This record gives sequence, C-alpha cells and structure tokens, in this order.
Amino acid sequence: MESSLLDTAAAAASLCAAPGGRRRAGSTASFLSCSCSPRDCRVSASYSHSISRMLSGVRLAARRKLFRADPADLLGVANWPEAGGAGHHQQQQQQHWWAALEHNFVLESADDEYGGVVVDADRLPTDKAAFARSLAASLSYWKSVGKKGVWLKLPVDRAEFVPLAVKEGFKYHHAEESYLMMTYWIPDEPNMLPANASHQVGVGGFVINDQMEVLVVQEKYCGSLLDGVWKLPTGFILASEEIYTGASREVKEETGVDTEFVDVVAFRHAHNVAFQKSDLFFICMLRPLSSEIKIDETEIQAAKWMPLEEFVKQPFIQEDHMFQKIMDICIQRLRKCYCGLTPHHVVSRFDDRTSTLYYNVAEPEDVNCSAT
Repeated sequence: MESSLLDTAAAAASLCAAPGGRRRAGSTASFLSCSCSPRDCRVSASYSHSISRMLSGVRLAARRKLFRADPADLLGVANWPEAGGAGHHQQQQQQHWWAALEHNFVLESADDEYGGVVVDADRLPTDKAAFARSLAASLSYWKSVGKKGVWLKLPVDRAEFVPLAVKEGFKYHHAEESYLMMTYWIPDEPNMLPANASHQVGVGGFVINDQMEVLVVQEKYCGSLLDGVWKLPTGFILASEEIYTGASREVKEETGVDTEFVDVVAFRHAHNVAFQKSDLFFICMLRPLSSEIKIDETEIQAAKWMPLEEFVKQPFIQEDHMFQKIMDICIQRLRKCYCGLTPHHVVSRFDDRTSTLYYNVAEPEDVNCSAT
C-alpha cells in the first residue's frame, strides 16, 4: 500500500484539475499554481520544497496505513501559516493542491446513511494501474475523514480489478450476473455492514376447482424420492416479485392454467438448503380461472386435475408429517374452519414505500369446526 500511495503522490505532481473537471499535464509549478495570474500565484521555491516534505508525509501515512485529517500533518508543515497576507495565500495554494489531489485520485462515491461510502460503479478508472492508485488514495482519504464501510461494485467488464481490491483488504459480499459487490470495513471495531441475503423464497400453488380436483404435476427432473409422485406446482419468487403474483405465475408457467390468488395458508422455514442458504416456502391457495392444461415441457413431465381424496392418499403425503399437515390445513381452509393470510398494501413512514402486509381479516365461519 505504501508504494501505491507514493505512486499516487508522485503522479499528482504532474496533474491538475482544470476547469470543467478535466485533467491536464504540466510541471509541478503549474499544478500548484492557482487559476489566477502567474504574477500572484507562482509557487515560491520555499513552497516547492514543501512538496518533498509532503511526499515524506505520504510515506509516513502509508506506513501508518492512515492519512491524518489535518493537512498540516500531511504536508509536514510544523507551523501552519495564519490567515492573512502571503501566509494566507500560501495556505490557499496548499488547500488547492490537496483539493486537486482529491479530485484527481479519490474514486467517485456517494455517502450512505450509516457513515460509509458507495463507490460509483459507472465512473471507475478504465485500467488496472489507475484503479490501483485511486483505490489506495481513496481508502486513505476515507480513513482521514472518518468513514466506516465501503461498498465497491465491480461490473463484469472490470473483473480484472477484483485481485487489486482483495490485495487492499476488500471482502466478497455477493455476486449477480453482471457484477461483484465487495466491502471494506475501516474502523478498528466490529464490522457492522449487513451480510449478504440469507434466504431464498419459494411458493407452492394449491389450486382446487368446484369438482374438488387439485391441479398437480410430475416434474421432469427430480430425485428418486419424487419418482411417480403427483405434487403441487412450485417455484421460486423472482426479484421484486410479490408472493401472490409469483404463485400465480409459477402455476401458469408449469401448467398453462390461469388462477386468482386467494390467500397464504401456511409457510415453512428451513435452513442450510441450497448453498447453505435458508429457505422460506409459502403455500398459497389459488382459484382456477381456466381449466385447460398446457405443460411447460422443459421442466414438467405431466400435469392433470386429480381428485383431492386421491391426491391426499398418496404414500408420499401420508408418510410425511409436514406434507400431511399442509394438506390438513388446506382442507380446513376449504371447510372455512381456517383463515389464511391475504395481502394488503400499506405505506410506512419508516421508508415512505408501499409494502405488502399479509394478515387475516375474518374469523372461521363454521363454529363447529373440529381441530385437525
């Protein structure tokens, strides 16, 4: 990291933030000169000497892994000039130097609400050397101003930056098709950044018609345990998809049957399922709006309407306590002895966003219902 910081400081001596945010090459003197006239702003020999002292300060900061917040410490100036006169003008020049350094080398980012920064993935450097210099300078700057967590999103076309970020101490957080998210925790205290998503969400559709027939499927690709078994249509919720729309979508995709969501009758919570993630599985009651079956041949072997009694008597259900309990609940729901959870759209002042809250709004209608 020390060499990265020294490279950054050395390169800074030949760059300046020109009007409009562009960079131009030039001598050390032109870099340190302000935008006013040369007569007023030409850098003095004594001030040029402070450059070497500043570089020494950078070297010291690199060894300590931390830039000091006070520019006087960074520049190695023992007695910082008071405001006013030539000293004040020199101070302005020094501040201009630091601002230009920050402008040219600190990665573009936005502050988050927890005292951290989110790096702008659309404005990353285009080559590895520039990224390495900017990342080292950025970490030093963020440390100096007391930032905490750093979120670094690297698109697929910047995959070569990943080893450079790992070398600086960044950790993997999560990955999607188009990017890798990495994080860095700055303070010398427990890491408070939230972990990656811990759950996947699945749905199963209990679709039953007026003839008390259940819509069931046989999957094309399944383990030996499910060979020959007729089961409910199931699948995973998509990103930003509601439970109730996901349930109807999965039924439509697998069987071609249109449905209307009624309610959530139960849900299962399991752990260490796929890639050590936890799993939430919602069993939803759906009302059929059509009856013609047209299967998705890529994943479904067969589908049909099956009498409820025949479906429940399958050994697969009778010998499994969880599936037996699920069917007991669904039957009680059909008898109106049980109330499921229906979706309601609500807005919270916490985030000013519309969310879906699931709850029941009625009591069981049949007072003579017996316990299952």
